[in-house]
Amino acid sequence: MTFLSPWFLLLLIPLAGLTVAAVLLRRRRDRFAVRFASLPLLDQVVPERPGWRRHLTSGLGLLSLSFLVLAAARPEADIRVPREQATVMIAVDQSISMRATDVDPSRLEAAIAAGSSFVDELPEAFRVGLVGFAGDAQVLAAPTNDRQAVKDALSRLSLEPMTAIGEGVFTSLDQVRATEELQVPARIVLLSDGTNTTGRSPEEAASAASAAGVPVSTIAYGTPDGVIENGNGPGIRVPVDAAALAALAEATGGTAYEAESSDELREVYEDIGSSIGWISEPRELAPYFAAAAFLCTLIAAALSLRWFARLV
Repeated sequence: MTFLSPWFLLLLIPLAGLTVAAVLLRRRRDRFAVRFASLPLLDQVVPERPGWRRHLTSGLGLLSLSFLVLAAARPEADIRVPREQATVMIAVDQSISMRATDVDPSRLEAAIAAGSSFVDELPEAFRVGLVGFAGDAQVLAAPTNDRQAVKDALSRLSLEPMTAIGEGVFTSLDQVRATEELQVPARIVLLSDGTNTTGRSPEEAASAASAAGVPVSTIAYGTPDGVIENGNGPGIRVPVDAAALAALAEATGGTAYEAESSDELREVYEDIGSSIGWISEPRELAPYFAAAAFLCTLIAAALSLRWFARLV
């Protein structure tokens, strides 16, 4: 928390001095009363002294003044607020390696299920699109508010040879540029399990995304022990390449994730959805401190009337 008018905080110094003076004066008066009065007689004359009640009302008054000083200093803090609009492009790897069953039932099927849940959980005002990439990249769903259209496109994903990660990013960027007139923030979420084997490189794609101001969050999906069956012969190892995807995310200001199971993938999507759906904005807190001061004053006045039949 920061203060836009911090010099008002100097008013806390005399307030602290007033508090110390009140405590010292109270102790001095108590010692004086004990010295010159008979305790048994004092108990009979004043059987019930205010004690903690008077301290409570005084404390509430001092607390109210403190809140007023803080309000005058105009405190400010970053508050998470829901983002009103955004464009999210989901780019999914359709290469043959996504057939590996190291993730049950397979990498692709688990990715489709988790991606559908992710689409459902995004704020309604967000536009969502889908790009599939293998030997090249194709727009399967242009950015839209129609969630079912995107989920239907996800369910139609099929496997093809090769992996064009760079092309997946470039095609997603083209879709983002098509909605630039909306002037809303955009994010690409790219899921893949392998190394780029064709098309423009991820480095070129990262430069383009960075220049466009569009972060790319990547999900390296699968395990180092992934294998795809090859007829009657030995299986082909398809270990996930997390390093290449992490470099892409880092170069664009996005976040790199790794998921080795369908449950982990759902958690990753939940985290991405939270980061996309909310934004931190500076907000002045002075009204809240002023309200707290009013509430403390009101409570102190009510208690004083109840216990002492007076406001002060």
